Amino acid sequence: MKLRLTVLAVVLGLTGCSTFEKRAEQKSEVYARLDAETQGKLKQGLVEIGYSPDMVYIALGTPDQRNETVTAKGRQEIWIYNSYYTEYRGTDHLGYRRYVDYNPVTKKYFVYYEPVRVDVYRDRIEERIRITFADGKVTMIEQAK
Repeated sequence: MKLRLTVLAVVLGLTGCSTFEKRAEQKSEVYARLDAETQGKLKQGLVEIGYSPDMVYIALGTPDQRNETVTAKGRQEIWIYNSYYTEYRGTDHLGYRRYVDYNPVTKKYFVYYEPVRVDVYRDRIEERIRITFADGKVTMIEQAK
């Protein structure tokens, strides 16, 4: 049992989860150069125009999607962060469940059916925030309300 817990701790430690503290540690050189106000904003997950990709990474983590756009004005990189949730869609008729019952008084079997219903859910993905970089700085932030 102890060995299993140790192996689990090692696996979790190696895979790790993306927390603000771990991201700030990964980019410690960038984070240390920032003033206290900007560090506080990053810790709250706030992003502003002019931030570098490293600063956005510290605040929000790895984006769900990265796109690149090339225009007459140059290249732009777009980071997209999504929200994931499960939406309840109601119930649906699945079929019928058959029951057979024996009545000892009449010595007969009775068959009856009961409708079977099931809850229906759908996984949803919605774009939460889209950040556009040009020349290594945030130039546009689109956020769903």
